[in-house]
Amino acid sequence: MSPAALEGLRVLEVGHIISGPFCGHLFADHGAEVIKVEPADGDAMRSWGGMYKGVGLYWPVIGRGKKSVTMDLRTPEDQAAFCELARTADVVIENFRPGTMERWGIGPDDLTTVNPELIMVRITGYGQTGPMRDVAGFGSIAEAMSGFRHLSGELGRAPVRVGISIGDALAGTQGFIGALLALLSGQLRPDRPRGQVIDVALYEAMWMYMEGIVPEFAKLGAVREPAGPLLPGVAPSSVYPTKDGRWIVMGANKDNVFARLAELMHRPDWVALDGPYRTHVQRGDAQLELDAAIAEWTAPRTVEELLVLLERAGVPAGRIYTAPDILADPHYQARDMVVDVATPALDGETVPMQGVVPKLSGTPGRISRGAPVLGEHNAEILDGIRRDLADRLADATTR
Repeated sequence: MSPAALEGLRVLEVGHIISGPFCGHLFADHGAEVIKVEPADGDAMRSWGGMYKGVGLYWPVIGRGKKSVTMDLRTPEDQAAFCELARTADVVIENFRPGTMERWGIGPDDLTTVNPELIMVRITGYGQTGPMRDVAGFGSIAEAMSGFRHLSGELGRAPVRVGISIGDALAGTQGFIGALLALLSGQLRPDRPRGQVIDVALYEAMWMYMEGIVPEFAKLGAVREPAGPLLPGVAPSSVYPTKDGRWIVMGANKDNVFARLAELMHRPDWVALDGPYRTHVQRGDAQLELDAAIAEWTAPRTVEELLVLLERAGVPAGRIYTAPDILADPHYQARDMVVDVATPALDGETVPMQGVVPKLSGTPGRISRGAPVLGEHNAEILDGIRRDLADRLADATTR
C-alpha cells in the first residue's frame, strides 16, 4: 500500500477529553505515530459515549490508531521522561489550562530546549493571551461566546445543543491544520526554524465559521436570529413531515428546481407569470406559507415514496438519517465510510465507526489499529527512556 501522508511523523498527545484527542485522532488517521500520554487512571474519554463492556463507545473512534503510555506528569521523574520523549517527536498536542505545562516544567520553552524543531499545539478555551486567558473554558461556553448557540434552535425558545461536541471537534481540527501549516512552512522556508506554537482557542475555532453576523450588524444594524430548520429568505429549503413520522429535507429554492417541484405537486399556478412563488424573492417573502403548503403535500406520503418522487422530478431531497440509516446506506458502504475496526480495549472485538476523511488519491489515510488498552505501549516506548534516565542519575550520584 502507498504510505499515508503523515507516515514517519511522531506526535505526543497529552490532551484529554475531546479537543486534544480529536486533533491526535486526525494525525493517527493519516499515518502519524501518535503516542497518547495518559495518567494512571486513563483519559476520561475512555468512558465517553454509551458504555459497552466497560468502554465508552466514543473511545474506539477517537483512540484508534494511537499508542498508549501512562505517565504522571506532576512528578520530576516523568517530567524528565516526557522531555526525553519530546526529543524524538515532531508535534506535541495539549489542551490543559494555560500555564499547566509550564508549571510542570514541560512548556514550550522547556521542550524546545531539547528539540528546537518541535511544533506544539495548544488548545484552550480562550487562547494563551488576553484577559480571559486563565478562565476555565469548555466547548459549550465557547459555542455560546462565538454566537453559535444564539442561532441554534427556534426563535423565542431556549438555544439548543446541536447534539455533538462541535466546538471541541472544530478546535481539534484547527490545531491539526495549524500543525500541518507549521510543518509545511518548515519545508517551504528551510531558512526558518520549524518549531512553532499553535495557539487555538475554542471560541475562535467556532467564531471563524459564523459567516457574516458581525458585518450584518455593523453595516445594517441587523442581529441575525435563530430560524429553526429554515434558511431565512431562501425557500423552499427546510424539513418536511412524512406519513411514517419522520422528516425529509428538501432544497428546491432555485427557480428551475422549484418549477419541477410545482409540476410534481400539480401546482402550475405557483410558477405562472402572475404566480405567487415564481421568483426567488417572492418565495422568500412567502416562506412560511409556502413551507406549510409543501408540508401538507408531504405529510400523507412515506419517506421512501417522497424520495422516489422527488428524485424522478430532479428535486434535491434526503431523509434525516439516524445511525441505522447510516449503517444500511449503500453509498456509505461503497465509499468505506463505515468501517469495522478490531479494538484492543475490547479484546479485539470489532466496532463499526467512521472511515478516514478526507480521501487522498496518492497517500490515503488508513486505520492502522484500534484504540489501545491503557498503558499498552509502556514497555515499547517508556521502559528504555526510564532506564537511561535512571542510569544517568546513578552515574551522577557516584561521581
